Amino acid sequence: MGEQALWTRARLGRGGPPLDLLTARFDRHVYAPHAHDEFTIGVCVAGSEIIDYRGDHIRPAPGSIVVLAPGEMHTGGPAAAEGYAYRALYAETSLLTDGTRGTAVPYFSEPLLADTELSTALRIAHSELAACPDPLEAESRIPWLLTALARRHSTARAASDTVPGAGHIAHALRDRLADELTAPPSLAALAADLGLSRYQLLRAFRTTMGIPPYAWLAQYRVTRARGLLESGLRPAEVAGMVGFADQAHLTRWFRRVLGVTPAAYRNSVQDTAA
Repeated sequence: MGEQALWTRARLGRGGPPLDLLTARFDRHVYAPHAHDEFTIGVCVAGSEIIDYRGDHIRPAPGSIVVLAPGEMHTGGPAAAEGYAYRALYAETSLLTDGTRGTAVPYFSEPLLADTELSTALRIAHSELAACPDPLEAESRIPWLLTALARRHSTARAASDTVPGAGHIAHALRDRLADELTAPPSLAALAADLGLSRYQLLRAFRTTMGIPPYAWLAQYRVTRARGLLESGLRPAEVAGMVGFADQAHLTRWFRRVLGVTPAAYRNSVQDTAA
């Protein structure tokens, strides 16, 4: 399998706090006993690992979620010759309590979790953010998923999902994103201005619009990009003009929304015009 560890630092919103992401695969490496200040949340993606934690041995398998609490000692190493691979993120406690009652540290009695839906969502979000750590995307996806993790599997009690005036809140956020598409504001800051938690803001938007804020903005950017491509500008020029990190980021979303690359779209509309 080989040995590799890649770190990516994302930001939770523009100017927001950092979120570290680790993508690792090892066939021999054994971690020394250590602890983290944050929650360590990992998804096993291949092979088999053995982790010493709370006086026990836990054995993640592909698709399982591992949750290690702040300050708790643990080690990790290969459970077999094939080695192991995983994706992990290091989350402040507040990211797990935004949609729960109180601010107490959630307690996970079982550090090894079988939750296929959540495991898949965490793995995909981690993979896409490691490739392109967009701040709005990170802030839209990670707190939402970690709230679900705490609600489903910890002692935390869910806060009410009812957000009065959800439609008005969602449309106000939509308009702000459209107005500031190249440098969208932090969701935490917007939520604070409205007297809401970030989870409530996300809940209002997703309930009303059907998709999270980052996905709505990406589709809006694609719409704006179409017009610029039709005017003859090249994809590399258009990407930054509508707020994408680079041409690859534009291409990923353009294909998702329209099924073709920006270059292919530009060529087709120009051929039609000719």
